[in-house]
Amino acid sequence: MLYMIYSEDAANSLAQRLATRPAHLARLEQLKAENKLFVAGPLPATDSNDLGDAGFTGSLVIAEFTNLEQAQLWADADPYLAAGVYVKSTVKPFKKVLP
Repeated sequence: MLYMIYSEDAANSLAQRLATRPAHLARLEQLKAENKLFVAGPLPATDSNDLGDAGFTGSLVIAEFTNLEQAQLWADADPYLAAGVYVKSTVKPFKKVLP
């Protein structure tokens, strides 16, 4: 089943986000290699392609997991959470309808 992982960034966490990004992306690449990643990406803090120092307000991942517990365990092990980039992650089942 698909699960949505919505994570919220701490204020002023851009520098820490950039420093931790390789470890964060490695986990997403693993999901991709397992053909379990539907979509993933950050949520810009501004309505512009040029973020400047504004950074991000969080991230969204939609991926396949065995159950809610496994999705939560995966979210809880995110390097961004350990580094203080994320203040919290919300995990919920997701049902794709369109397209």
